[in-house]
Amino acid sequence: MNMSARAYDRILKVARTIADLEACADVLDHHIMEAIAYRNLDRPSYMGNNV
Repeated sequence: MNMSARAYDRILKVARTIADLEACADVLDHHIMEAIAYRNLDRPSYMGNNV
């Protein structure tokens, strides 16, 4: 996905938080996918906003 190690680490931290909020002991695929989706929403190029 062309991510830096720092971006990867942040996604894993967000995925861990999502899993914790669901009271899940393990980080599952859907937690990681949700974290990636949140990262994409935060990017300036999302929805054509080239700021």
